[in-house]
Amino acid sequence: GAMGGLGLLLPADREHDPELEPCSPPKGVLRLRGAVQHYEWGSRGDASLVARLAGETEEGRPCAELWMGTHPAAPSSLASDDGGAVSLREWLARNPAALLGRVVTARWDGDLPFLFKVLSVAKPLSIQAHPDRELARALHALRPTTYRDANHKPEMAVAVTEFRALCGFVSVQELKDVLRTVPEVRMLVGKEDVVKLMTAKEHDGGIGVRSYLQSAFTKLMATSKEAVAEAISKLRSRLNGEIKIRTFTEKEQLVLSLEQQYPGDVGVLSAFFFNYVKLRPGEALYIGANEPHAYLSGECVECMATSDNVIRAGLTPKYKDVQTLCSMLTYKQQLEVVFENIWSLITLRNFGWNNR
Repeated sequence: GAMGGLGLLLPADREHDPELEPCSPPKGVLRLRGAVQHYEWGSRGDASLVARLAGETEEGRPCAELWMGTHPAAPSSLASDDGGAVSLREWLARNPAALLGRVVTARWDGDLPFLFKVLSVAKPLSIQAHPDRELARALHALRPTTYRDANHKPEMAVAVTEFRALCGFVSVQELKDVLRTVPEVRMLVGKEDVVKLMTAKEHDGGIGVRSYLQSAFTKLMATSKEAVAEAISKLRSRLNGEIKIRTFTEKEQLVLSLEQQYPGDVGVLSAFFFNYVKLRPGEALYIGANEPHAYLSGECVECMATSDNVIRAGLTPKYKDVQTLCSMLTYKQQLEVVFENIWSLITLRNFGWNNR
């Protein structure tokens, strides 16, 4: 059923600490009200976990994200018995040691040191990356209206339903397969970079492969809109002609689906460069700073540093900062996924039953 808020359970060992008594809150559970973000890609009505948690299933608007934290873009609040509310940050300022402790309060200047979210994804999000601390500070100083804080944003997502995403660059071998079998991508990347990548060694994870990959990916992403639209049109026509003689790969099926939702967008072609991940409920995906990704569908919970910095470059009508994204990426060809039920793992460890 719908929940008007979530419970914030106070640590039992802090409730009776005499040193904290002057600023200790009442015992028990405080009612936390998360802030809903109504992004267009969100699910609606009863189909949205975010809407169900926030009690907004009847509103009809997309309910994409539920934020729980102190980030100024969508701060949480605490409900009081008299029906009023106080912002979580204000409550933490009044009770600096009750939940965070004095060291954490001082280090993060009274903010919750993480941002917790629930996501309900009905449509693909943009191809994006989040900056490290150094780049975040520079971007915030340069374009504060676009990059609204100076913090990094590493994040972990745990699937609640089946959750699909593009994340990180594919292996050298898979990239070679793309260049062999997708002439539309090969054409835009150009002969010079194609030759370098086709002759690269599978296990050569050094600067050479990364520089070739960066050059090829940057050329693709910087291609003119007209050339991208022409390449996508050729890709669609070719695949439509082959549908009766062979079975499409999962990546090809995904690309055709993306093309229907974002016609003419370079992100349709760049999807060939990324790992296509399907998480079952309880499986997790870690996304470090400067790593490309795009959530596609499903519901998850996320925990991240307190930041809302996003650099986008495809699958979006929003502002695209292609140059920044292509220059910031690590171009690592690896993926950090926990392919086991993390809920069970957490439960076992909490009760001391993990024998690993």
